[in-house]
Amino acid sequence: MLRLEKRPMPSKAWTIATPVLAVIATMVAGGILFAILGKDPVEAIRIIFWDPLFSDQFASYSRPQLLVKAGPLILIAIGLSFGFRAGIWNIGAEGQYIIGAITGAAVGLAFYPAGGWYIFPLMVIAGAFGGWLWAMIPAILRTKFNTNEILVSLLLVYVAEHIMSAMSFGLLRNPEGHGFPGSRNFRDYDIAANPELITGTGMHWGVVAAFVAVIFAYVMMTRHIMGYQITLAGQSPRAARFGGVNPNRLVVLCFGISGVLAGLAGMFEVTGPAGQISTDFNQGYGFTAIIVAFLGRLHPVGILLAGLLMALTYIGGDLAQLMLSLPKPAIQAFQGMLLFFLLAFDMLTNFRIRLSRTETA
Repeated sequence: MLRLEKRPMPSKAWTIATPVLAVIATMVAGGILFAILGKDPVEAIRIIFWDPLFSDQFASYSRPQLLVKAGPLILIAIGLSFGFRAGIWNIGAEGQYIIGAITGAAVGLAFYPAGGWYIFPLMVIAGAFGGWLWAMIPAILRTKFNTNEILVSLLLVYVAEHIMSAMSFGLLRNPEGHGFPGSRNFRDYDIAANPELITGTGMHWGVVAAFVAVIFAYVMMTRHIMGYQITLAGQSPRAARFGGVNPNRLVVLCFGISGVLAGLAGMFEVTGPAGQISTDFNQGYGFTAIIVAFLGRLHPVGILLAGLLMALTYIGGDLAQLMLSLPKPAIQAFQGMLLFFLLAFDMLTNFRIRLSRTETA
């Protein structure tokens, strides 16, 4: 009879091996899914993981897109990792991402068509503030009324989507857009745009911010007392309280950091790759970043690598839809498998499987 036996200490070997095994299991299960859909599983996996980087036909376009897709994922996941480490569950980063994009875009469009070096920095501040403000709603409700931050932050995503739709049809709609929903395109407003910093690389200010966030998170988690308090609160809330950690302050801090970084991701996305506020602006980066955070083991460097891997599945998934006519839900299911297998294998970090005999009466 198989049974689970709790380990006295989490296994370091399994901690390292779990993400690798999760990726391999995802490839196998994804291959079975693609075979059921009548596609060649080997070809599908090759297109998703190999062709975007090494194919002569697609690499010239796909490689720059790797940074474009990875930037917001890394930025949001870094913010989420602070709360997740402390046992604070912000599931609504998608809403903070949307509100950050709206507030940043609104400030830029308010100055149109004026020019000035100060406009883009003001948009960055507005985007960060918008994300922070939206994150404070579940944080304050949690600290003041002990509400469930998972439900509140998640439901606020749908409120943010309705606000985005209203802005696309209302206040931010392009007056020269012949009645179509959506704001002006920031590519036509150079002073407020976020173009490539180095042509052909995909590197823009959002990607730079993501790398800065990785360094900031690493320093804070390994060299700052606040990082120690966050880790302690996640591992032993009771010990953290005895150690003088204020749980309400920690909730506000973690939600604030994740809101700021998600808002920045939205602002850099709307002024760069997306180009405008529209009804289909959100691409689910806030939800995918949850997978990135856990795949990276909530470690800044791990999140950086996991963000690049998840960006690869985005680009490869688009190629697979184009080349093999795979349905989009199949690609989304493939990406979701990654989190499923990660959580499944993660159990072996804290538990070992034992074979025990049962005596018959």
